[in-house]
Amino acid sequence: MNLKAGTIIQNRCIIAKIFVCLVVFSFQVSASVAAQKPLLWDWQLSAPFDLTRDVDVFGLDADNVTKAEIKTIKSRGTKTICYVSVGTAEDFRDDYSSFPASVMGKTLSNWSDERYLDIRKSSVLLPIMVKRFERCAAFGFDAIEADNLDVYSNDSGFDITEKDTIHYAEKLVKIAKDLNLEIAQKNVVELIPKLVKLFDFIMVENCFAQKICDELKPYLDAGKIVLDAEYIEEKIDFAKACKELSGRGISLILKNWDLTSYYKNCRNIAKPIRRKLKITNGNKP
Repeated sequence: MNLKAGTIIQNRCIIAKIFVCLVVFSFQVSASVAAQKPLLWDWQLSAPFDLTRDVDVFGLDADNVTKAEIKTIKSRGTKTICYVSVGTAEDFRDDYSSFPASVMGKTLSNWSDERYLDIRKSSVLLPIMVKRFERCAAFGFDAIEADNLDVYSNDSGFDITEKDTIHYAEKLVKIAKDLNLEIAQKNVVELIPKLVKLFDFIMVENCFAQKICDELKPYLDAGKIVLDAEYIEEKIDFAKACKELSGRGISLILKNWDLTSYYKNCRNIAKPIRRKLKITNGNKP
């Protein structure tokens, strides 16, 4: 998969007794395809897991899977996203001791095992992130979920600005591209106007519940995939969300806060097409 070469889409639909539609794409698709055919995807970061789920895109944590499992998932035509916290240090990670005290900030309010990182200290953080991204690539993942870019908007203990965040994001994107990985903007929708040209796609949480889905339009206009997870704990009208968002090209799922195997999609509501994916190097077939 050559991310620099751009993306070519080819639809080949055969209508017989069985309807089959093969689509060639990366996370960047044509705007018309993005608008018409939301993807089926899942996102599992905590046990219990169900790795047999038949979806187009699967978000996972390299600490929870094996290389063999990723290979099996990809053999079904599923693209895989590797979770990486780029803005916090989690005390359960093997590389936690790599973060010196000088870059460690306050503890996250809802996550006692995580501390914010001073993302201005790129000379310290980037070598650690390179190793994390390299591990994702070695496992066979296709893309990176760059989580916790919102340090600047939280009580982190550091005076971090939006400009600092964008500068850090630019370096993370370069690392991913050098490893032939795609990379997702995670949340921070207020930065979309400045980040949409950098990232390959976006992953957001609760855009329907928080009424911020309109802010995702630049990604859709650019022909880039938008993945949204709503949470059952928010008690939203999921059928209504599916009707509104799927028609706009937003790929929607319903999860629980722990991101276990609990899962609902819009298949039986908005009826998105299950697409078998074939990743190419961007050259026209």
